[in-house]
Amino acid sequence: MTPQKRVKFRKYSAVILFCIFCICATILKAAETPSPSLLALSKADQTLSIIDPTTLTVVASVPAGPDPHEVIASDDGKFAYISNYGGGAYNTITVVDLLAQKVSSTIDLGALRGPHGLTFAGGKVWFTAEAAKAVGSYDPATKQIDWILGTGQDRTHMIYVFPNQDPIITTNVNSATITLIEKSSNSPGPPPSPGAPPRPAPRTNWTETVIPVGKGSEGFDVSPDGREIWVANAQDGTISVVDLAAKKVVQTLNANVRGANRLKFTPDGKLVFVSTLGGPDLVVLDGATRKEVKRVPIGHGAAGILMQPDGQRAYVACTPDDYIVVIDLKSLTSAGSFTVAKQPDGLAWAVRK
Repeated sequence: MTPQKRVKFRKYSAVILFCIFCICATILKAAETPSPSLLALSKADQTLSIIDPTTLTVVASVPAGPDPHEVIASDDGKFAYISNYGGGAYNTITVVDLLAQKVSSTIDLGALRGPHGLTFAGGKVWFTAEAAKAVGSYDPATKQIDWILGTGQDRTHMIYVFPNQDPIITTNVNSATITLIEKSSNSPGPPPSPGAPPRPAPRTNWTETVIPVGKGSEGFDVSPDGREIWVANAQDGTISVVDLAAKKVVQTLNANVRGANRLKFTPDGKLVFVSTLGGPDLVVLDGATRKEVKRVPIGHGAAGILMQPDGQRAYVACTPDDYIVVIDLKSLTSAGSFTVAKQPDGLAWAVRK
């Protein structure tokens, strides 16, 4: 190669390398984790998809650990926590750094096998441990499990924790019950006798109320006003409406939702959505009249339901069809679907603060 050709080659190489750098930089910039982000688990591919809800495109795919079922984001939107279920075969929660788009750690739950339901409240991760018949909380600050409570019920599956961590609610699939867990303090009793050692400060105790519902109680939600718990009973095809203050079922709806998987209120509390793996429709109920409003065809079955906080859309994971359906909450019609990975299931929002 002549000197002139070498010079030209170097110039062309520099231009090409610069173009490649620009393209890569553009791609990396486009792949940054947006806020808010839509998070979707894939059971078959064992991945967590981070999705831009504006464009409905996947910006990153991260390993989710074995048999991922549920996902929740931290309050600051920086981390996702994923339950590795396995029907009791596994005992881990996978932690994903949403900004770095990679697994940051794995929480070993020890004897608390079968983690499934998840929520984030009070700066802590709350989880069910189905095989251990228990619920617990994990403190990310101390990296410790700081609370465990047994339910004595079979397949303690999903969990809801009020913002002040009282009460806590779980569904127990094979016991056909829900458990209402409330804080209570020991009575301090009379003052100690003169010269007696001081008594320890009253400790927090917990009381559990087991409320019978229907067979296969799994998906549930609490009404936005905090007054009612609606439980979808997969085996009965019914929905149990529980008065939280009275701690009892006040109505059983013959909703024909056999195979029900998840139940969610719209943000305004006016409508209730029920997904089922046993049918092609998303069932929509009126929260006030408790009557069926509509059945929206979405495919061959569905699992996770996620409401958009502004009340404009809902997202439904159609597990058998490998896509997520977008529901317009005003017209109650499908606004299309998009593909993330095989067998989508658990869904969550991550809002960076």
